Amino acid sequence: MQSFKSTLSLALLSFSTLFLFGCSEYGADGKPVIYLYPTEEETINVKLNYDGELTSTYPTYNNGWTVDAKPDGTLTNLEDNKEYSYLFWEGNPNVDLNISEGFVVKDEDTKDFLQEKLEYIGLTPKEYNEFIVYWLPILQQNKYNLISFAGEEYTNYAKLEITPKPDSILRVMMIYKPLKKPIEIKKQELKQFERIGFSVVEWGGRQVD
Repeated sequence: MQSFKSTLSLALLSFSTLFLFGCSEYGADGKPVIYLYPTEEETINVKLNYDGELTSTYPTYNNGWTVDAKPDGTLTNLEDNKEYSYLFWEGNPNVDLNISEGFVVKDEDTKDFLQEKLEYIGLTPKEYNEFIVYWLPILQQNKYNLISFAGEEYTNYAKLEITPKPDSILRVMMIYKPLKKPIEIKKQELKQFERIGFSVVEWGGRQVD
């Protein structure tokens, strides 16, 4: 695993509907997007070592992405010379995940919960708003969701190789399943992410049976 000056890897785990993804035995990693924020404009190569099958990428993943990145996050893909806001991928993993601690969130409380927790963890308003716009309608289909944040259990099977190396990286992966009624679970203590120098941020979601 690459060494970074400041690294925080998180997976947001809840459990919800199946219609979004063609799922493997272990569920699917849905809509992970990768933001790149260099301190100055430079060319960056990103590779994903994924224990599973990639089902969709944008721009097209050809053994990696090579982009010109600006400090504001604007990316120009060198393969097609088009501009992108982030790098997108989806896939079916070969690895299962388990939840031992987290939060039980009622449907009507989901928006406030996501805003509070994602901001606390370290997403910017732009990043957590894009996250919420995509995932809120899905989570609110369930009366309750069990939600937790995982770390290395996600990043160990979806490793990023980035050249040049970032100074700080935050990876937020959401995985979800509905609850018909609240359950008892140990509350999770969350850590805050500090952006240092060249920063990389990823968020996405995963459905787990």
